[in-house]
Amino acid sequence: MTCPVRSALVASALVGLYVLSAGAQFSYKTGIDVAGFTLTVIDRAGQTVTDLRADDFEVREDGVSQAVTYFITGDADTAAPLHLGLLFDTSESMERDLAFSRNAAIKFLKTFPNAVDFTLVEFSDDVRAARFSQAEFPRLVERIRSGKAKGRTSLYDAVSMYLGSAYDQTGRKVLVIFTDGDDTSSSRRWEETLRLLRASDVTVYPMGFMTNRGAARLLLQSKLMEIARLTGGRAVFPSSMKELDPMYAAIAAEIHGQYVLGYVPTNGTRDGKWRKVEIKLKRPPSEKLQLRTREGYFAPVNR
Repeated sequence: MTCPVRSALVASALVGLYVLSAGAQFSYKTGIDVAGFTLTVIDRAGQTVTDLRADDFEVREDGVSQAVTYFITGDADTAAPLHLGLLFDTSESMERDLAFSRNAAIKFLKTFPNAVDFTLVEFSDDVRAARFSQAEFPRLVERIRSGKAKGRTSLYDAVSMYLGSAYDQTGRKVLVIFTDGDDTSSSRRWEETLRLLRASDVTVYPMGFMTNRGAARLLLQSKLMEIARLTGGRAVFPSSMKELDPMYAAIAAEIHGQYVLGYVPTNGTRDGKWRKVEIKLKRPPSEKLQLRTREGYFAPVNR
């Protein structure tokens, strides 16, 4: 179902997200609060590491060791359910490159035949969101191809809209953002957007195409990098449209190789407070493996 949304109305879609902010947790076990984290592990060559086991990880919450009770690899047959989102910039500045960027995005989405669904959020002056099942993939492709480039850039409202729509999904939630510039028309501010991202359990991969942004480029890149850091994702910056396909392929490889790790917190207090979580590898530092994930979660609250 397609739902056009003016940026001023985005806040109304976020009621559910504020409920989630009091417990960004997976509901894999009925009646038990399991703190869940999506993990990506990269080796020194930049390749995704896919052969790890639960006992390769050490978990601490607010400094207290936690026992891993839930662990799933990214293998296609056993992977946790995947909900994939795509935020696609259709502002006027994208007009020249829109056709190429659309084709690259469609090719990327085709590499996820096992995804539960796809959420497409197009943003310019306003934000337009639609969710498609696997069976509706042809309609998704048609929707991506039919958009027109116009208006300004409501990036923060688009991010907020997606987070609000994804809060009740169970499993892995991955969002890929494609944009060529900074926000110019959102009702939501940058600081508010960061707070919502911190409260969510979505892994975000921003892709910033900023070859024509001049002196503002470094600031724009730093914002997208901060979004990635907060959520355990990775920001990439193609210098030409020809680089889109290999960058999308690298992101796809990471998503396919993700782990989902969960534990029942030893601190069962439902106070809505922030819990800092450190997840480390037990392997020797000499292997130089990089682990990316969220930095914590908000505890649930009694309703």
